[in-house]
Amino acid sequence: MKDIDSILQQILFEAVSIVSDGKIEISEIMFERPKREGQGDRASNIAMKAAKQLGKPPRTLADEIVSAIEKGDYIEKVETAGPGFINFFLTPLWLQLTVENILSNPDAFGSSDTGKGKKVQVEFVSANPTGPLHVGHGRGAAVGDTVGNLLSFTGWDVQKEYYLNDAGLQMQILGTSTQSRYFELAGAPDKAPLPETSYKGEYIWDIASRIVESEGDKYISQPLEDSVPFFTNQAVNSILDDIKNDLSDFGIKFDVWYSEKSLYERGLVNEAMEYLKKRDFTFQHEGALWFKSPTKSNTEVNEDANTEDKERVLIRSNGAPTYFASDIAYHKDKFDRGFVRLIDVWGADHHGYVPRMKAAIAALEHSPDSFEVLLIQFVNLLRNGELVPMSTRSGQFVTLREVRSEVGNDAARWFFLMRNSDSHLDFDLELAKQQSNENPVYYVQYAHARACSIKRECTERGLMKSMKTDFNIGALTEIEERKLISRLAIFPQEVLRAANELAPHIMTNYVFDLAADFHAFYNAHRVMCEEQEKSSSRLLLVEAVRIVLSKALGILGVSAPERM
Repeated sequence: MKDIDSILQQILFEAVSIVSDGKIEISEIMFERPKREGQGDRASNIAMKAAKQLGKPPRTLADEIVSAIEKGDYIEKVETAGPGFINFFLTPLWLQLTVENILSNPDAFGSSDTGKGKKVQVEFVSANPTGPLHVGHGRGAAVGDTVGNLLSFTGWDVQKEYYLNDAGLQMQILGTSTQSRYFELAGAPDKAPLPETSYKGEYIWDIASRIVESEGDKYISQPLEDSVPFFTNQAVNSILDDIKNDLSDFGIKFDVWYSEKSLYERGLVNEAMEYLKKRDFTFQHEGALWFKSPTKSNTEVNEDANTEDKERVLIRSNGAPTYFASDIAYHKDKFDRGFVRLIDVWGADHHGYVPRMKAAIAALEHSPDSFEVLLIQFVNLLRNGELVPMSTRSGQFVTLREVRSEVGNDAARWFFLMRNSDSHLDFDLELAKQQSNENPVYYVQYAHARACSIKRECTERGLMKSMKTDFNIGALTEIEERKLISRLAIFPQEVLRAANELAPHIMTNYVFDLAADFHAFYNAHRVMCEEQEKSSSRLLLVEAVRIVLSKALGILGVSAPERM
């Protein structure tokens, strides 16, 4: 059964085709809910989008489209507004259609086949296994996981992947840090003093302590360089296990854990470099192999090259590959695995690396548009109004596990998701813990619990058996009822918009507004009243709200409690 937006899309497609005489093609029409009363139930800016193609003023084109629209059962009137908006005023039948759609197909309401089953990979978190996950990683985890959920719900074949940076200098620093703490605990503190660049968190002591318990002082007599691989391996495995447990407890499951080290073991880095050489996207300079961007023809290196230029080195003069080389090999392997769309979730401090990787994607014979990066801005964690400083090296950071333990998974997920990922986030721990309407996640979950309570009460009173199953919009005439159904109706559109824009905060905003409309309806009207038909229709409306709240919270990875 089609929803109202699908019906309106078809009507607009036909009207635009008539007006343009089939000269333009429109791939997608999106509607918005007018913000002001009296502007109708739906609005479209299609005339403003198509005006340039047809060489007409937007307002003139909008008038022509309006004239070509056949009203039908669901449209009461259509009018042009402002610079060229088309406003639809709908009959009550569209409200009837909305609730019937939800009740008849609760599992699929709001879903779509936009992705057509095409393979998309979402890679997120991918933190170096050098320490526990902090709150910044938590935000990236929540965003990446929810983006994957949104894409799955809109018809994409999604794989969630964690790229494990288990090769390179940081792993060696981790190993020497653990080794140094081991010597201290084993009674030989002068053998390998802790360098300034080492990791200093308490977790390093914990790993070293476990090694002392299991191995004793056997490594004191060995040359330092001989035991570094052992300490590195012990530290990486310990931290990785902690990361996996932390994410699993946060409700995040990865389909693949991909090792950077495996790129070298399988020869994929060399393979990628040879591929770029054959396509003439590399050049030699002072013994090093450099990447030649498809957008630049000059292959000479300025001796005063800035950081951006220096980071275009693929293989250093000593034969060591850069992280850029391994990243190119990794993304080439992604495409080789059949993904047609790649979405990476990175920290905001990597923004300068995006153009470079897009250039590399183009050199690999793929569209740069097939590679998308979501930048995650920093989280400002506030405790009692004070900003908590964080630094992975110094060990001064608040872990994701600590935050989850203090506020719970649901509040953590919600707060991580409630702002656009490219905006800084102030995470107020005190607000997140409140069990009041001031806390947005509590406010939303309480709406779901309230809907469940109404259904439970009616069942206990035996009213469900006598209730009619036919929803009748004619029995619901109150403004709060109509507003609530109108909010339910835009769920499919909001899901699609959030998926298209890779923006989970669109969903948190929607769910909060739906909860607000439901609370307003509940506070203004009794669900069970003396009129049988009104009572039945209101109860069915409550059930529709429960279904959509549960579905939306599931996409966000937030639980939908039945009691609070």
